[in-house]
Amino acid sequence: MSPAVKASPAKATPARSRSGSSKVPASRTAPTLRHERTFKAQGVRYLAGVDEVGRGALAGPVSVGIAVVDLERQKPLAGVRDSKLLAPAERERLDPLVRRWSVAAAVGHASAQEIDAIGIIAALRLAGTRAWQEVLAAGVTPDLVLLDGNHNWLSPADQLSLFDPPAVEVSCDAPVHTKIKADMQCLSVAAASVIAKVERDRTMRELHAEYPGFGWDINKGYATASHRDALRTAGPTPYHRVSWRLLGGDLLDADEVDGADLDADDVDGADLDAADLEAANLDGGLEDGGPARSERSVPD
Repeated sequence: MSPAVKASPAKATPARSRSGSSKVPASRTAPTLRHERTFKAQGVRYLAGVDEVGRGALAGPVSVGIAVVDLERQKPLAGVRDSKLLAPAERERLDPLVRRWSVAAAVGHASAQEIDAIGIIAALRLAGTRAWQEVLAAGVTPDLVLLDGNHNWLSPADQLSLFDPPAVEVSCDAPVHTKIKADMQCLSVAAASVIAKVERDRTMRELHAEYPGFGWDINKGYATASHRDALRTAGPTPYHRVSWRLLGGDLLDADEVDGADLDADDVDGADLDAADLEAANLDGGLEDGGPARSERSVPD
């Protein structure tokens, strides 16, 4: 159960860019329920905003958040933004508010071992399905899903061969609508991004206590130079995605993460425009060591 927090409206604290500026362009600061409400004409009342985090990390789980809104009664929640545009403390402040504001909210995870076993796309589906099952267990059945990106990785895939991952018994059977930049424009998806990011970051801090040499409390499992140096020295842990190119791909400089007190997707989210974020395949993107599997070519 989330701790009780007084839900007083407050302005979000935007993340700083590499230049040190805290200004976030107005076009990316205020997601609304405007797009969600267009589905009321189709008879949709309960809409589930869905977003993922951790897709491009080298270590730790991939996590999927769901925030369900009631299109008949829901009012906007002040301060919520795409999690990449919020400082860590602001995300922590908003997390319990989002959970109380939502008709239902849940976060599901798929472990590094599961990512290695079934690939990142199937792991996203598994994490999303686990969150979906939590929503159903709370007594809420969404009429429609609004998913960030242009690829529906949430709906069950047809099992075409014996080598495909087995179907999950209770999976998302609601219609899925995808929208590029939904995490920046749609309040339900931005809310989902916040709770997913907060929960995954907490997990990475817990894993840091077990393996402190990799700096997961700061880099959250992403590919900083210090993280890769630790990999070269100590080798991978059970929480690394060993099927990925752990020592290849682009890096974030340590000062971009530590100096600004931002993690990997904060830095990218604050410093790139919306088109760049999509092109970089974020969350993940520039810091993505990349799967050594064919899923790398599949769009978000």
